[in-house]
Amino acid sequence: MIIMNHTKRLLCMVIMLMVMIPAMRAEDFSAKDVVLEHIKDSHDWHITDIKTSDGELEPVAIPLPVIVKSSTGWHVFSSSQFEHHADANGLRQGPFGLAIATEGEHAGKIIENGETVLDLSITKTVAVMFINVIILLCCVLLCARWYKNRKASDDAPGGFVGFMEMMVMYVVDEIIKPGIGKGYEKYVPYLLTCFFFIFTCNVMGLIPFPPGSGNVTGNIAVTFFLALCTFIIVQFSGNKHYWKDIFWPEVPTWLKAPLPIIPVIEFVGIFTKPFALMIRLFANMMAGHAIAVAITCIIFLVASQAVAVQLSMSALSVLMSIFMMCLECLVCFIQAMVFTMLSAVFIGLARVEPEHE
Repeated sequence: MIIMNHTKRLLCMVIMLMVMIPAMRAEDFSAKDVVLEHIKDSHDWHITDIKTSDGELEPVAIPLPVIVKSSTGWHVFSSSQFEHHADANGLRQGPFGLAIATEGEHAGKIIENGETVLDLSITKTVAVMFINVIILLCCVLLCARWYKNRKASDDAPGGFVGFMEMMVMYVVDEIIKPGIGKGYEKYVPYLLTCFFFIFTCNVMGLIPFPPGSGNVTGNIAVTFFLALCTFIIVQFSGNKHYWKDIFWPEVPTWLKAPLPIIPVIEFVGIFTKPFALMIRLFANMMAGHAIAVAITCIIFLVASQAVAVQLSMSALSVLMSIFMMCLECLVCFIQAMVFTMLSAVFIGLARVEPEHE
């Protein structure tokens, strides 16, 4: 059943790629552009390209709100007001003297007279993240509604509510409680939110068409914010023993005075822990999306070869893509679990008491 589900997703991805590059010769196909198009953020939600009567490729995209502050003030308009194709300077011209750069150091950003502007737009990543949050809220409220009319002595729930209870109990009993220890209860809401938010974003990212296809956890800004939240909670949860181990650890005196070698290392460790959280989630999810799309592109890269080569490489590409999609499904859960587990461990280390106490 799992293989069948992922086969359907893969076929959807292949069909979308086939629609994106109609009548395109193999030598004109750029796997790099297709992969980057899938993983990067944008001001519109690109779906596919269609070939017009004059032979030009016309993009089909869902426009998103643009909110920017330029030299003439704040502007709110639809991204559909930008030109679909870039001019000779690599700019997609838009209203109010604004344009989207398609190349150079400001590629993908809205600029005015060659300089970037304050951009608070609802980009593709933000739109997908809002959808994921709404889906997650619906799931939580659905479960809450079920429990509202039940007593503790009633039978255990089944179906979707039972699955959610199993997931919550697993995260609390196997990840949060062992990682933090005594007093773990007040950190449960935050860590459960992290787990289910990351898991939902990861799973929705496997869907190759709206409302999915967004590379939310593969965006460094999203993982940075999640890691920053964990960093703040860890520092405010730290007890006096935690700070003592940083600035005056139990090591020979010559290692901490007059040159504070160990204290400096421990202080740097405060920032390397959330940095590792940020990079681990970002790199794993971005790489997974890129590899899955790149393997699918093999089909089109060998389109100009002999029929035997086309069939053999296409079959290999499909099998490898199915394997990668199944692996990505596992990675979706593992990365959410790892982020939550490491956050719990970091919080627990900040609250640990001396052994003699």
